[in-house]
Parts: sequence; C-alpha cells; structure tokens
Amino acid sequence: MRELVERTIEDGHVVRNIPARRTGRRVTVNDAESPLAWLRARNLVDARQFEAGERLRDDYEMAALGPRVTMRWDAAPAARRGGGPSTGLDPTEAQIAAKRRFDAAIAAAGRGLADIVWRVICAGESVPAAEKALAWPARAGRLVLTLALDRLADHYRLP
Repeated sequence: MRELVERTIEDGHVVRNIPARRTGRRVTVNDAESPLAWLRARNLVDARQFEAGERLRDDYEMAALGPRVTMRWDAAPAARRGGGPSTGLDPTEAQIAAKRRFDAAIAAAGRGLADIVWRVICAGESVPAAEKALAWPARAGRLVLTLALDRLADHYRLP
C-alpha cells in the first residue's frame, strides 16, 4: 500500500504535520512503509532478516490487541470431523500466545539488542531516530539492528 505525502526538509530532518512550504527542499514520503520495509527495499537487510522482523511485528501487534468486550457477530466455528471441538484459539488465548512468542523473541535478541529491535520494528521509529533516542553514534543502529535480526531469524529457525 502506498500513501505518498509531500514533506518539507528542515535542518536535515523530514518535518511532519507542517504543511509543505514553498521554500526549502521537499520530499515525497510513503507513510504506509515501515522502517524495516524501507531498509529491505534498499537491500540494507536481507530477506531472512526482513522475515524475522515481520514475524516479531506480527506477534507484537497481535499481543497489543485489547480484549473484546462486545458481542462477536461472526459465525460460530465449525465443529471438527467427528463432532469434537475446534482446535483454534479464541482471541484471548491467541493474544496470550502472541505475547509469549514476542517475549521469547525479544529474550532471544538479547539485552543490548532488544532496544533497537523494539524501537524500529515495533514502535516504527526510523533508525536515525532510534540511534538518537539511545544516544548511539550515527550509523551504529543499522549494524546493531542487523545483528539483532540475525538472532531473531535464528530464534524463528528461518532458513
């Protein structure tokens, strides 16, 4: 999905929520693109690292869903062959399972690497913004992120 928006560059940073001014440089940005997808599109992470990051983000988003507090109007699950109950997880159990998978993956990334993984993959921060927030030198974040993604790929047993 593409959500192209024009932004203004001020002091080397793309400025959001300010209408593009006639002066200064302007850039077109895809707001729907995640920082990890941006890195993948430029071949800065490989397919294995990208898949590991996407799995982590899927678990994070599933675990962050709030419980359902209203009536569910979807169809009742079909019974398995033989009349037994279905083996699917209800939404609350799926959320708990996703939280456990997420916690295990973050633990597999390691204490020093989990910060950049969470900021870039889960919170959607750009790598330079994460470096600044963590008080790291410029261009150190991508190296550390690729190491963390390799650990996540090993954790998920990706080929």
